[in-house]
Amino acid sequence: MKQLPETGFLRLPQIIGNPKAEPPVPPIIPVCKSTWWAGIKSGRYPKPVKLGSRITAWRVEDIRALIETV
Repeated sequence: MKQLPETGFLRLPQIIGNPKAEPPVPPIIPVCKSTWWAGIKSGRYPKPVKLGSRITAWRVEDIRALIETV
């Protein structure tokens, strides 16, 4: 959790990682994209915040709380 900022927003590749990026982004929560979205639908993972018409992000505080419960 040291790599997470205190406040702000995270995009999906920052949460589940992106091995194809240069440099690769390590996952905070190692699940695939479909598992992440299914978890949101079931209530297991936090709901996203729409920052724009095509920008979805999650509050860092919500991701920290998720990590603490796991």
